Amino acid sequence: MSDKKTVWIVDGAYLFNHGRSKPFDYLKLKAEIERANGGRLHEAYYLNTAPDVATDSQNAFHSWLKSAAPRGPKMRVQLYSLKDLNCTCPSCGNAFSRSVQKGVDVGIATLIIKLAAQGVYDRLILSAGDGDFEDAITYIKSDLHKEFWLHGAMANLSTDLQCYADEVLWIDDMHPAIDKDKPASSGGWSGGGSGSSPVSGSGSGSSSAASAESGRG
Repeated sequence: MSDKKTVWIVDGAYLFNHGRSKPFDYLKLKAEIERANGGRLHEAYYLNTAPDVATDSQNAFHSWLKSAAPRGPKMRVQLYSLKDLNCTCPSCGNAFSRSVQKGVDVGIATLIIKLAAQGVYDRLILSAGDGDFEDAITYIKSDLHKEFWLHGAMANLSTDLQCYADEVLWIDDMHPAIDKDKPASSGGWSGGGSGSSPVSGSGSGSSSAASAESGRG
């Protein structure tokens, strides 16, 4: 049993990308994270973008993420608006815009540092593949002496983060334990048991994840 206070922070768009090919259940994933941690998590956070933050914060997937066990994984959900980036085609000169996810990266880095400085955690488990978090991780390890575990997929996990990790947890090794259960019928989810979620890690019900993933640089 671990005596360390552990916080789990999830980049929703990153795990969504993994879940597109290997659907998973966040409740089962949290159980595997806690098993690896050697005890229950102190807090868990899910950060992502949303086209309409006010509406998406109340949709079935995000409400389920906030639900406590045995119904849901009890995660604190923080959603950010997508930002339009105005671009010009170098070939034809036509102007166009695309939605990009920038607020989430800043939000994750800020949360990593803020919670560490407040003494909320001794160990951070980060589910993210972006090397842009390197400065934040360097600070909490070198200056605040926090333990850092990295969680992600073998196909796309930044080596800039891997080299700082005290432990790397591969989501690939957590299958099939975290696999999403096939629905009993096409009528949707029942909302009853601990294994029933409205959507999985690949959840089509989370329009924000799809939008964020497409705008990720």
